[in-house]
Amino acid sequence: MKIAFVGKGGSGKTTLSSLFIRHLAATGAPVVAIDADINQHLGAALGLEEAQAAALPAMGDRLALIKDCLRGTNPRIASAETMIKTTPPGEGSRLLRLNEDNPLYDACARPVELDGGAVRLMVTGPFTDADLGVACYHSKTGAVELFLNHLVDGRDEYAVVDMTAGSDSFASGMFTRFDITFLVAEPTRKGVSVYRQYKEYARDFGVVLKVVGNKVQGQDDLDFLRAEVGDDLLVTVGHSDWVRAMEKGRPPRFEFLEDANRRALRLLQVAADATYELRDWDRYTRQMVHFHLKNAASWGNERTGADLAAQIDPGFVLGEGVTALA
Repeated sequence: MKIAFVGKGGSGKTTLSSLFIRHLAATGAPVVAIDADINQHLGAALGLEEAQAAALPAMGDRLALIKDCLRGTNPRIASAETMIKTTPPGEGSRLLRLNEDNPLYDACARPVELDGGAVRLMVTGPFTDADLGVACYHSKTGAVELFLNHLVDGRDEYAVVDMTAGSDSFASGMFTRFDITFLVAEPTRKGVSVYRQYKEYARDFGVVLKVVGNKVQGQDDLDFLRAEVGDDLLVTVGHSDWVRAMEKGRPPRFEFLEDANRRALRLLQVAADATYELRDWDRYTRQMVHFHLKNAASWGNERTGADLAAQIDPGFVLGEGVTALA
């Protein structure tokens, strides 16, 4: 299952995504965690020391390797240089499984041991001074989009992405790559404004969107969120002594997370698992093609000097029955 956490800056989405990742790991499920936020804090939220988090290999710095790996033997892609962030897979492409060893994981993923299990962690890498004036952060998140476009994931295995804040997620087609999107919203006007914007942008793309109310302190906060987001409100969470200890670098064992918050995490998993029956690989593939053609026409053809529409394999549909190239 592909799961995104989104929300405005400071909403607590990284904290909640890290708790959900810990919860999934404790169940023994295969998990790939990806930090795609311009502020790279997921590693620290999963317990890494600052130096360990800084040493993680950045996907954005390994884009050429990622493209070369995913291109495989696809005859429609002349070279890795002609691949862009939206290039869809076709016959001969290197498809990825969540619970496997492959060159992309070797280069970009590192194991993170949690007290309930272990996960693979990948990071886009931070926006640096060298990027100023010559790049945008979406050139780094393009590596995540390519990964998701080539991922064949199944039931009871999870790719969890901590997305960049606010509406920046809509700068590419990556917002359509998920089975479910959890939008973390505080009970404030700014908190719900991001929800409304996301809901409007995603309306025509079949995005499953559920709101997680965070920093909810009482009935008035709960009533406010219910009035503003209606049935999209899935669950709310409040203050956590466990999280406060984690933020100080002294987290107790995960089994000591408050019962109310453990129940909330189980509800998130139930909601994510329920979307498995809604999967439509045909639509998923069509959306890949849609955004690829859009990017090809607006900038990709000019930048690569190639007709990127020719990369589309008209007979190919991504799905669990497709055999991954070894």
